[in-house]
Amino acid sequence: MIKLPMIIGGEPVDKEEKIDVIYPYTQQVIGQAPKGSPEDVEKAIQRAKVGFEKLKKLSAYEKYKILMKVASLLEERKEEFAKTVVYEVGKTIREARTEVERCITTITLSAEEAKRIHGEYVHIDAVPNGLGKKGFYFREPAGIVAAITPFNFPLNLTAHKIAPSIAAGCPFVLKPSERTPLSPIMLCQLFLEAGVPKEAVSVIPGYADVGQAMTTHPDVRVVSFTGSLKVGEIISKQAGLKKIIMELGSNSAVVVDKDANLEKAVKKTVLGGFAVAGQVCISVQRVLVHQDIADQFQQMLKEEVSKLKFGDPMEEDTDVGPVIAVDEVNRIQSWIQEAVNKGAKVVEGGDVAEGKTVLKPTVVFDVPEETKLFYEEAFAPVITVKPFKDIDEALRLVNRSNYGLQVGVFTNNLKNAWKFIQGAEVGGVIINDIPTFRADNMPYGGVKGSGIGREGPKFAIEDYTEIKMVVFDLTE
Repeated sequence: MIKLPMIIGGEPVDKEEKIDVIYPYTQQVIGQAPKGSPEDVEKAIQRAKVGFEKLKKLSAYEKYKILMKVASLLEERKEEFAKTVVYEVGKTIREARTEVERCITTITLSAEEAKRIHGEYVHIDAVPNGLGKKGFYFREPAGIVAAITPFNFPLNLTAHKIAPSIAAGCPFVLKPSERTPLSPIMLCQLFLEAGVPKEAVSVIPGYADVGQAMTTHPDVRVVSFTGSLKVGEIISKQAGLKKIIMELGSNSAVVVDKDANLEKAVKKTVLGGFAVAGQVCISVQRVLVHQDIADQFQQMLKEEVSKLKFGDPMEEDTDVGPVIAVDEVNRIQSWIQEAVNKGAKVVEGGDVAEGKTVLKPTVVFDVPEETKLFYEEAFAPVITVKPFKDIDEALRLVNRSNYGLQVGVFTNNLKNAWKFIQGAEVGGVIINDIPTFRADNMPYGGVKGSGIGREGPKFAIEDYTEIKMVVFDLTE
């Protein structure tokens, strides 16, 4: 049993009321964290004001050294963190180790960006009324950051919010998912051990009331949220005059053109569709295949999916672990049934493999556009496949979505690739790879219902800082 305190202004705080952390594979309680409240948020924000003043006094080099120390401390405890992530999320041990490595990278990138928060000289005299004036701008920290993270990447998505926050000089108050509070608390303990001013670090596990208290507080300047579109819309309406960064999910599409490398497209599709049991914002969900190669693709995909091993996520050779909760299994099975009722065909999986949360990797063909499996975010180990007649129809199907995070396009036709680069309503176009690809230093985010702003340390820091303009009048 892993029992950890919350952190308020750098101090460990325990409470009588607890949040149970459930291991998705066995449904057993494997840990506990205190249940936070709006009153805890108020205390954290008041302490963050002190932390803000302390962070302002740190040089860029000092922030760089602190963040590099965090990365070093995490490197020393990689396996411990990986196992904690498995117990919280249910992702396989190999996936958890990859997340820890990515977290180290994200923190290291943030450390490097702490030394590159630049300004720019502005030619004030380029306009008629600027004669005799010189100007420049620089960036300074925006203020307190309210960060809210989801369950699927509790470590790396936390790092993507709090490491750039410290690099920018901003204190943070973090609300991790109530399902996965342990590894975020452990990570924030490393931030304190590395020398971040203690008042600048708060982690408050809790539910919607905690999130609302954070995002609506008048002393919070930046809200960074990763989660559902529904919650994102609520936050954007309630937050008020703040800087808002939101990553709100997707139902990402893969397009397989008739001249594509089919073997590569199939293997990548399986990788992107079933990683973390499909519980990834950029998981492959909708596969659009040219009608000339649809039958061949279907057979190759079915064969590749049948090779996947599903079950115990702690076993080294497991490919697909459990879904986060029984309710989610029931939801996605109802979506599959809806698609079947409207003419779709399940060609692989669809049923529960063992226990109550391991859903067999599932492939559904000929999914109608009006089904939830097509237009909503599945967030489950399910891939849908739909043929298209030409590239214009494929582009229309990609854009027939309220979401727009990333799209993957497999093609050797430069003109067709360019059609998607120009016409796809998404934040990222990945040519000859899956939309699940993300490098932690790239600008990552979406359009439409997929969010506002971009993550990636360099780009997050832009949102965590304000521009201050300076003008000198040099006329006599």
